[in-house]
Amino acid sequence: MVVVGVPSHGFRGVLEQAAPWVGDDVPVVSLAKGVEQGTLRRMTEVVGEVLPSHRPDRVGVLTGPNLAREVAEGQPTASVVAMGDAEGSNRLQQLFMTRTFRVYTNPDVVGCEIAGALKNVIAIAAGTAHGLGYGDNTKAALITRGLAELARLGIALGGDPLTFSGLAGLGDLVATCTSEKSRNRHVGVELGRGRSLDDVVDEMRMVAEGVKSTAAVLELARRAGVEMPIATLVGALLYEGRRPGDLVSDLMLREAKPELHGIR
Repeated sequence: MVVVGVPSHGFRGVLEQAAPWVGDDVPVVSLAKGVEQGTLRRMTEVVGEVLPSHRPDRVGVLTGPNLAREVAEGQPTASVVAMGDAEGSNRLQQLFMTRTFRVYTNPDVVGCEIAGALKNVIAIAAGTAHGLGYGDNTKAALITRGLAELARLGIALGGDPLTFSGLAGLGDLVATCTSEKSRNRHVGVELGRGRSLDDVVDEMRMVAEGVKSTAAVLELARRAGVEMPIATLVGALLYEGRRPGDLVSDLMLREAKPELHGIR
């Protein structure tokens, strides 16, 4: 098995170096939660391009509410392995499963990957709200409406609606939006407190995928004709210099709609 545990912007380059030693039937599992800039490819799509003769149903993703430090400490957690090949998926489930790391299977590779990429964008929004001093009501609203955006885009791109209410969707979203260990939430918190994006990113020792993936996610949404107001404002905050205080006020003053508008 090959597990590719590098950020999305380095995924293709690392895999290209490994390609000569990867057999066509060997399971390839991505841990990255992002979308490749420029190409807008999901990581499993990148695998298909770098390894064109590889079995596509043996390419998958491991995802879920898996904050690295807690996993390393052996705290109980659950994850999802998504792969088209049921036999391969079951084998990976047994291989990864431990007394503290419970693994479920899911054939919905697209939905799991989109959920993993978009939750980082929503986490920046939730962190910004916290940095601005807003309370739990505000953050709960952002997480809930963020889940609606996540599901809209994922379904439009071919994901299973049920995926987004599971560990890869809701579970990962809650962990990333609420935990102080979340790198993407940390970026949002610091932006909400008035710091510049460059200063925040420069001092970080690890990658916050949402900073780079937001632009790609927004372009995917544009091509799919999917409305994503929270992600759009995060993009404006990251790339256009919008004030963090505009984030919540602009969302609150949007046109009134039914709650389930655009989800189904």
